Amino acid sequence: MPTCASKPIGDVPSFPERIKVYVVGGAVRDRLLGLAVQDRDHVVVGATPEDMARLGFRPVGKDFPVFLHPKTQEEYALARTERKTARGYKGFQVYASPEVTLEEDLIRRDLTINAMAEAEDGSIVDPHGGRRDLAAKVLRHVSAAFGEDPVRILRVARFAARFPEFSVAEETLALMRAMVASGEIDALIPERVWQEISRGLMEIRPSRLIEVLRDCGALKKLLPEVDMLFGVPQDPAKHPEIDTGAHLLRVLDWAAGQGHPLPVRYAALVHDLGKGLTPRERWPDHGGHEAAGMDAVREVSTRIRVPTDCKELALAVARWHGEAHRADRLDAAGLLAVLEATDAFRRPERFEQFLLACADDHHGRPGYEARPFVQAERLRQALAAAQAVDAGAVAAAAPGRIPEAIRAARTAAIAAGLPS
Repeated sequence: MPTCASKPIGDVPSFPERIKVYVVGGAVRDRLLGLAVQDRDHVVVGATPEDMARLGFRPVGKDFPVFLHPKTQEEYALARTERKTARGYKGFQVYASPEVTLEEDLIRRDLTINAMAEAEDGSIVDPHGGRRDLAAKVLRHVSAAFGEDPVRILRVARFAARFPEFSVAEETLALMRAMVASGEIDALIPERVWQEISRGLMEIRPSRLIEVLRDCGALKKLLPEVDMLFGVPQDPAKHPEIDTGAHLLRVLDWAAGQGHPLPVRYAALVHDLGKGLTPRERWPDHGGHEAAGMDAVREVSTRIRVPTDCKELALAVARWHGEAHRADRLDAAGLLAVLEATDAFRRPERFEQFLLACADDHHGRPGYEARPFVQAERLRQALAAAQAVDAGAVAAAAPGRIPEAIRAARTAAIAAGLPS
């Protein structure tokens, strides 16, 4: 198997003998797993910032010494240690010097499978049993320093979504629970929460992201609106899985299996938040949950700084997915109402994402995996028929009642264009 170690290339001077360079982290892990190596990070032992500058590397690190290779643009970080000085993931004092060893650098990393290094000759440095845990398919923290950085809770959950066959070590899960109980997780800034959640949603099995966060209590802190869905029953005639939280997990994994983009996956995550708010007397039907969930989607999206494209699609799906599921029973006027409410005429690309998210909701039920979502095709046909109407000509012919005339023409076109 080829190594992932590298040397400076081109006209960059070679490192002096006293300086050692190692590939570290994910590149080593992925090579050992037989996966394609996307990015390589390096640790440089025995060097000073002045050494790196003389070799042509460009400094980019704000909080600790990181440099970009002048040719490959790969990152080279000086070996460093950290000392906790305050709460949160930024509450650290970093110490980097030529005296810091590779082993001292690796012990500050999050998981054993990410705490391996590869020397230039291809040999693996593995002081914390990363290879053992790769073979056992276990996500295990390296040291007690894990408990000092709340971002690592999110990273473990994200790695569980990336490597769904891996389990979280009991001692690591216990430490994560203690971090939640102590309030350490409360120091997370919204932008970092969204960064890790969004990356987790784009992994192979995003349901594992939610499951691990729930197992350690972090979901209740970070996304309480999502946590509330677990244990809430649904109509078994429509949802054989019954539990709303279980349905959510299935929808997320279906969306991932279809390769759907982040806005669609985020919409899948929050589409049923209203079911966590409906009073018990409306269980298990949850009548009106679509409108009830709108404020919850806005609250979550604002709190963790969700980008506008994800937020807007999520709001549309949360409010109108119920009508989309009833599209096979709607008449032309009802179909047009859905098209107008979801802004399908001005934003057809987003409307297509709306349909994808509704299809994920449809297929994310036991027994519905192979059942066609005919409602989406009916809505697409309705949109195509309505788009064929020459709105300008209609407006010119009815100057005093333009909106009503266009709506009437579109309704008639939809009625004529749909199969009987």
